[in-house]
Amino acid sequence: MSLTARLDRLPISRPHYALLLIGGLGYTFDGMDGAIVAFLMPSVRDVFGLEAAQLGLVGSAAPFGFLFGALLAGYLGDKIGRKKVMMWSLVLYAVASLVAALSWNFEVFLFMRILAGMGAGAESAIIAPFLSEFVPKHRRGWFVGTLAGFFSFGFVAAALIGRFVVPASDDGWRWAQVLTFLPIVMLLWWRRSLPESPRYLASVGRHAEAEAVVAGFEDRVRASTGNDLPAVDPNAPEEEAPVKFGFIKAVKFLWGRTMWRITATTWLIWFVITFSYYGFFTWIPTLLVDRGIDVTTSFTYSLYIYLAQIPGYFSAAYLNEKLDRKFTIALYLIGSAGAALWMSQANDPIMVTVAGIVLSFFLNGTYAGVYAYTPEVFPTWLRATGVGMSSSFGRIGSITAPIIIGTFAAQWGFVGVFGMTTTVLVIGVACTLLFAVRTAGRSLEDITNSGKGAITKTDDKEGTNA
Repeated sequence: MSLTARLDRLPISRPHYALLLIGGLGYTFDGMDGAIVAFLMPSVRDVFGLEAAQLGLVGSAAPFGFLFGALLAGYLGDKIGRKKVMMWSLVLYAVASLVAALSWNFEVFLFMRILAGMGAGAESAIIAPFLSEFVPKHRRGWFVGTLAGFFSFGFVAAALIGRFVVPASDDGWRWAQVLTFLPIVMLLWWRRSLPESPRYLASVGRHAEAEAVVAGFEDRVRASTGNDLPAVDPNAPEEEAPVKFGFIKAVKFLWGRTMWRITATTWLIWFVITFSYYGFFTWIPTLLVDRGIDVTTSFTYSLYIYLAQIPGYFSAAYLNEKLDRKFTIALYLIGSAGAALWMSQANDPIMVTVAGIVLSFFLNGTYAGVYAYTPEVFPTWLRATGVGMSSSFGRIGSITAPIIIGTFAAQWGFVGVFGMTTTVLVIGVACTLLFAVRTAGRSLEDITNSGKGAITKTDDKEGTNA
């Protein structure tokens, strides 16, 4: 009996929600790390006497680390397991955040921000593949979209810290980073009890361990619901056969005959969303200050903008099952483009903030779609690597966006910056509608075995451990 079919027939219940909470809290701290830099930048500029270009480096430091963290975590997640990567990524993030809070010069602060970004990137790349491998096919889009929604709690927490902690004292920017460190210790303790993904275990030939994880999970679901489990679908596809691979073989497969279009589409979607996202959120407090709003008020306005993320994420998670991930992503990209265009034309600070709230709603909603979509289109043996590489490519956008905006905002002005964002988002809409595949209601094995993600004999001849 297929292990994956046994997982797909389970009703969503308390064991699934426990995984959602533990994984989601990791995304909360990732979101907090990505957002807190926007509130540190004015203080860091004054403390270290930074110029605009150096301040742009601060904005790009964590995304730069995120790129390498996601790339490494994805590959290691497929080689040594999802759980180990999830644990060690949190350790790296926590230690680097604490040292950054104690930094005595700009160079130390910048380097620690890079390392913290590596930890956050590794965490971000591994959680969605891990949880998607436990969730039944009929609720996977909602579940992983909801998981992504935990990012919004981190951004709101960062905005609260930026509003009440950073301005409270000269060392407020240091205490803000300490506050991002402390909860990680508790989360590490909770994660000790997480099981390894049974799909990963089966993909590397550890079938007895996979069977034990699935049987234990079934027992917990049965105890939680108080009912017998549904019957297994006799027509469900079997789990994928184990595949040995190295990094070069992984890249060749992703860009080979069967996968290149999915890979290119997914990478471009990630780039578009992440470029726009970081270009907007990293600089919005500073841009508001430049529009004549004092620092404290700009942080308050930013809090309203960040709060709009919450309904953005969770509304998109709901639509993931109703419209399919592909159309949810496209719809929210269209909304983002419209809001960015509106923001580029707004002159009054209140209207800028309202447009920012709308942009925040739609732009974050796209992440609920893309986080659900990306793990679905790559086979189990390469799922974490595929997600990690897609996320890493997106981080090129997050690295370049703060630098481009920081360098050219004086030349382009407020209108030019967000006009550019609108153009990038329109490109993303066209790409999604034309080339993304439909995944709602399909098992992971069905998606990847449908001629788009299955490994072929031609692919396999490229070498077992190349």
